[in-house]
Amino acid sequence: MTNLRPIVLSVCVVVLIGVGIPVSAHAVPGVEGTARTCSAPSVAEAGFERATPSEVGMDDRALADAVALASSRLRTNVQVFRYNCLVGEGPYNEATGNTPWHLWSSTKSVVSMLAGVATTLGELDVDATIDRYLPPGQGDAAHRSITVRQLLNQSSGLAQGIVSDGIPSGLDVTVDVAAEALSRPFVTAPGQDFAYSQRGPDLLAYVVENAVGEDLQAFAQRELFSPIGITPADYHWARDRTGHTYGFALLFMPPNDFARLGMLLANDGSWNGRRIISRDYVSALREPSRTNACYGFLVWLNRTPCHGPSFPSEQTVDAPLMGPMPDDAYAMVGFLQQNNFIIPSLGVQVTWNGAFGDVSPDPATVLSASVNSELYSSFFNALAAALPDADIVPRPYRPTFNVDIDPASFLDTSDLFDSVQDLGPHSTRMPFAATPPGCLLFVCLPISPQTPHRVGK
Repeated sequence: MTNLRPIVLSVCVVVLIGVGIPVSAHAVPGVEGTARTCSAPSVAEAGFERATPSEVGMDDRALADAVALASSRLRTNVQVFRYNCLVGEGPYNEATGNTPWHLWSSTKSVVSMLAGVATTLGELDVDATIDRYLPPGQGDAAHRSITVRQLLNQSSGLAQGIVSDGIPSGLDVTVDVAAEALSRPFVTAPGQDFAYSQRGPDLLAYVVENAVGEDLQAFAQRELFSPIGITPADYHWARDRTGHTYGFALLFMPPNDFARLGMLLANDGSWNGRRIISRDYVSALREPSRTNACYGFLVWLNRTPCHGPSFPSEQTVDAPLMGPMPDDAYAMVGFLQQNNFIIPSLGVQVTWNGAFGDVSPDPATVLSASVNSELYSSFFNALAAALPDADIVPRPYRPTFNVDIDPASFLDTSDLFDSVQDLGPHSTRMPFAATPPGCLLFVCLPISPQTPHRVGK
């Protein structure tokens, strides 16, 4: 009897293609045929699958020009992906790809991803108050009434100082970030205004830890990092002197791992068919909040008008984060421009690390304290030329000359006191004694076998 199975399968494939459903490749509007699709790395040691730009519907020369621009702007590592395929790389990638780099505030987005994992597992409710997840008696009723969502979209209403919160933590003298956050006075009612903060994400990290009932880093390694090929030896994530993991910054991770986190988001929380973060959570993560049109769940969105991290609450900027890119684009954003840029509608991901790189007369932009980045704008206008199928209209950079910043949002001397006032009972170790050799401020330099580093491609 004739085996009909191959014939049936062939007919099904033809039918699927005929009705416009891609089987293993992406249809590229305006380009004959379909674009190649790649898989995410299957194991920790594996590198990203590569493709030529033309295989994914991109212009080779224009992409090379965009990567060259980024590399000329102090980007020590540049990776451009389309449909999971690595199609563009910076000239220093081989030297820098496996060396842990301080992600700065992109750490906040990693905490958001962990909140997504906990939500997916049914351990965390985004709309619950944190009262559900705090030990009895910790924090007063007002603080316990803050919701998880308000911590995710930076509208807790708590007083904050972007720099003064970060300095003691960077010097490894902060005692207890959770207790400090829960003692902060309210500036506005929770949910009323956006105010970029450091201690809010620290408190969220503590809430997630309590929700899942185990150390945050142990949970992160098992449920987020290991499934996408990030090993415990790859990175360093600092803790306060009580042992709480920082949520605002101080995660040192190699660019080749940072790109894996971006790729997980680019695939709506799925890794080669394994669901890690629910599609619903990733969708919510990239939706604008009521208090800031260009901010989601600890990620920045390509929307306007924007409230920047240091602007007074009444000031907005009409400048999309990623210039001419579609408004579904969003990014993990860290100080000195540590970024995962994700453009779902185009299947594009850009991951880069470095220090500074903006060229602008606007001092806030140069200091990475503005959502209107000349570096971002120039790069994505160049990248647009590499996407002939996208029909993107260039949007030239226009400086905002932001000098109307809120000094109180940067520096509050009481924050410094709050961080170290209980240092005495917790001074049993010297600062940085728990830090691996070579990990300080910007990067983990390979000066010792104990220094974290990635093994693989």
